[in-house]
Amino acid sequence: MLTLHGAGIGKGITIGTAFVLKGPAMDIPDYMVPDDEIESEVTRFKNAIRAAHSQLSKVRDHIPSNAPSESNMFIEAHLLMMDDPLIASEPLKTIRDEHVNAESALQRHAQSLVRVFEEMEDPYLRDKKTDINQVVNRIQQNLLNVHQENIDTLEEGLAGKIVVTTDLAPADTMLLKHNKMSAFVTDLGGPISHTAILARSLKIPAIVGLHGATRYIRHGEMLIVDGKRGTVILSPDQDVLNAYHDRYGRILHGQRELDKLRSSDAVTRDGQQIQLMANIELPEDIEATQRAHADGVGLYRTEYLFMNRQEPPTEAEQFSAYKRIVTALKRPVTIRTLDLGADKQVDGGRPNRDVTTNPALGLRAVRLCLNEPGLFKPQLRAILRASAFGEVEMMIPMISSLDELGQVLDLIDEVKQELRRQGHAYYEHIPVGGMIEVPAAAIAADLFASQLDFLSIGTNDLIQYTLAIDRVDDSVNYLYDPLHPSVLRLIKMTIDAGKTADVPVAMCGEMAGETRYTRLLLGLGLRNFSMEPNSLLETKKVIRETDLSALSDSIGEILACSDPNDLRMLVEKLS
Repeated sequence: MLTLHGAGIGKGITIGTAFVLKGPAMDIPDYMVPDDEIESEVTRFKNAIRAAHSQLSKVRDHIPSNAPSESNMFIEAHLLMMDDPLIASEPLKTIRDEHVNAESALQRHAQSLVRVFEEMEDPYLRDKKTDINQVVNRIQQNLLNVHQENIDTLEEGLAGKIVVTTDLAPADTMLLKHNKMSAFVTDLGGPISHTAILARSLKIPAIVGLHGATRYIRHGEMLIVDGKRGTVILSPDQDVLNAYHDRYGRILHGQRELDKLRSSDAVTRDGQQIQLMANIELPEDIEATQRAHADGVGLYRTEYLFMNRQEPPTEAEQFSAYKRIVTALKRPVTIRTLDLGADKQVDGGRPNRDVTTNPALGLRAVRLCLNEPGLFKPQLRAILRASAFGEVEMMIPMISSLDELGQVLDLIDEVKQELRRQGHAYYEHIPVGGMIEVPAAAIAADLFASQLDFLSIGTNDLIQYTLAIDRVDDSVNYLYDPLHPSVLRLIKMTIDAGKTADVPVAMCGEMAGETRYTRLLLGLGLRNFSMEPNSLLETKKVIRETDLSALSDSIGEILACSDPNDLRMLVEKLS
């Protein structure tokens, strides 16, 4: 029995046999093309693009009408990538100028594009390199005339099977789901890639980024896929199988019990109302937010609008997207302004700026926006205009100094005056808040609270900046610790600053959606949680079973604890 660890997708468990799906072996040739064959090589490349486009279009056209909206959206995203000049046009210039073969020309530009994404600080955007590789691989397969085993005509059915493969594109995921795949495991990929997001929508348990999956797992081997823990157990013994069968039964029962809480309030046993909001990235996430009966949107990440394109979206495009969410949800929506950085050159049309040595500490988020008002002002205008159609709040990411904040507030006032002169409607008193995600902001939270309408703690960045580690770097991410005493003190400091200034404090980082921390955060004084919609019901259950008055003694002991093991035990007792 062997256990492998990766990034878990979903919270389900699947027990079944492995179906190892081998991708085609592709050695990318690199050779010179004679002068008289250049145009033939160009035609061969164009034909490969057209063939790949046709294959994806067929998958899109056969998506069932009852499939989640993301199914179509992610395949459309891959089709758009194929039209991107860096993939569709630049290789043609290389073929003509340098007389190299199509495969090599495509590979050069693809690698250059992937390197840009690899240097991005934001893990959501960094994971987009997976989608680029998937698109490029499909084109290369057509160039080389090699294809992965045809999923449509698999002789062996996939009912009860767990697909194990190097990587899966969204289109392949749809086809495998159609063939009744029960789960999948991949060597590559990240937890917020298009394929991972699609798997969550389709409710397919999966483990991605497992690296050695295809090397260690044999075809037909019994597997347990635990999406919540991110583990795959190979050839489990009978005791482990029995334990997981029991756990699977408890999960099904627990889900039925959770469903009963959808329309219930998030109120503690002693009558304290807690606000549960949703984090979203796409207008299509509205449905999941409504289904979970969220109190609203605590974090709308706007970066997706700027992706897979050469130029930034216009004010009109952004306004349309924001208005769609606000009018459909009919509840408060907190829109975070653009959180891109100097390293994110592909999106937003910024090809001439150098990549910083350390993009996490470079020109990103609000720093970038203030440096490029031509990028920032259209978004501010769009958010303000959307505020005329519902309850909109604006949130500024990565604030670190009052001077910086003052510039943002002045710019917002300037944009309001412009809109007023031009006759555009907006809500004059739109709340403006700031994300507390760097230690400087947490330490000076009282100063920021005096200037802002609300604060929201972004634990993902706050933890990595406080502990000086990259949470997605395999070599140091073991140090990523939400329970580090310094992190807990910064969270407590921020919440207390909000209380003193009578300013609401929310938390929108991943920590807010982890039920093992729910009572800890409640004890620290947090009353507004924002998380992925799928985590809301579990969090609500914990809240409804909590008596706040019983937490105070334990919280004092936790904050005073210096031993990491003792601290974890104290937190576990709370949960």
